[in-house]
Parts: sequence; C-alpha cells; structure tokens
Amino acid sequence: MPRPRAFDERQVLQRAREQFWATGYAGTRMDDIARATGLGKGSLYGAFGDKSQLFHRVFDDWCTAVVEVAEGRLAGGPDAEAWDRLSAYVHLMAENTASDTERRGCLVAKGAAELAQHDPTVAGRSAETMTALLTLLQAEISAAQRHGDIDAAADPQRLAALLLTVVRGIEAVGKAGLDPETVRGIADTALAVLPRPEGRQRLASGRRTPASGD
Repeated sequence: MPRPRAFDERQVLQRAREQFWATGYAGTRMDDIARATGLGKGSLYGAFGDKSQLFHRVFDDWCTAVVEVAEGRLAGGPDAEAWDRLSAYVHLMAENTASDTERRGCLVAKGAAELAQHDPTVAGRSAETMTALLTLLQAEISAAQRHGDIDAAADPQRLAALLLTVVRGIEAVGKAGLDPETVRGIADTALAVLPRPEGRQRLASGRRTPASGD
C-alpha cells in the first residue's frame, strides 16, 4: 500500500503559490519551492510533478478562487439589488488593488502575461476565468436593466466587457504605481459612466436618486 502523505497538501500549494507570486514562473526554481514548503524536491515531484505541473495546479486553484470571489458578489438575487451587487464588486476589486502595498497584482494576470503565449494550459484556464467573470457581470447588468437602473437599450455584453476590462485594468495600473485614491476613483468613474435611463441618476456609491415623482 502507498504510504500516506506526511504533509498538508493545501498548505504546500499555498506556499508554492506565494513563491510563484513573488518571483514569477521563470524566476522560481524547484529549489525555491522546496525551501518555501519545507519538502524535499523528490517529495514535490512525487506529489505534484515538475515545476510546470505544480504551477498549473496553483494557477488553476487561483483561477477558481477568483471566480468564487466574483460569485460571492455577483451571485444573483432580486433585480432591485443588482446595481448594489455590481457596485460592491467593482469597489472590492479597486480596494484590493489599493491595499496591495507589495504591488504583486493578481496571479491570473501575472501568470497569463508570462506564460499564456507559450503555455496552452495557462492560456485556456485564463480564458475560462475571464469568460466566467464576463458571464457574471452580464447577468447582473441585465438584472439592473430590468429594474431600470441601467438603460435597457444598452448591450449588456458590451457593458460587461467594459467593466471586466476596468476591474482587470485597475490591477495593472495599481501594480505600476498609481496611487490608491486614483485607483478607487477609477471604480467610481466606471460605474458613473454606465448608461442610465432618462430621468434617473446613479451615484458611484450605488445609491439611486429618483427623479421627481419616481
């Protein structure tokens, strides 16, 4: 019978993720992973395969977590609350970037930028993640349109793509050194420019000011 593993797999993957996140794929050696995890290289290879396979496992887990965070904010519900869900998600992404003092950015973007051109697994998983985020945003935009908080004539898919580009771009400019308040302001502006029905005003905070008699 195979011997049971004498280590916490989740903890090892977390430490491996931190190493890849800090030094990138090319800048990380299995020796670095071994030091970070406290495991010998033989144990790492036996449990997770080579560096590429280990990174794929870490990257897949991180992509799953990114979508789960979005689902926590954009999980659907009453149409009347769709704008608040959108606003909360966009502001959460901006706040995460504003508070990232180490400027590490998101591992999805970091891994895709470094590897997607040459690694079909990373490219495919990145695309799946972006598609999932786009679908969640589009569903909430459609709900906000049904409630009258976003112009019903607007294309929800295009608006979702715009917001996705904003929230992912926020990370890039924040990592490049844009100050936190400007990063937070980008989120406010992105929400403010979404098309609204005539006679309604939407504040970036997510509160709606009804027109007279509304």
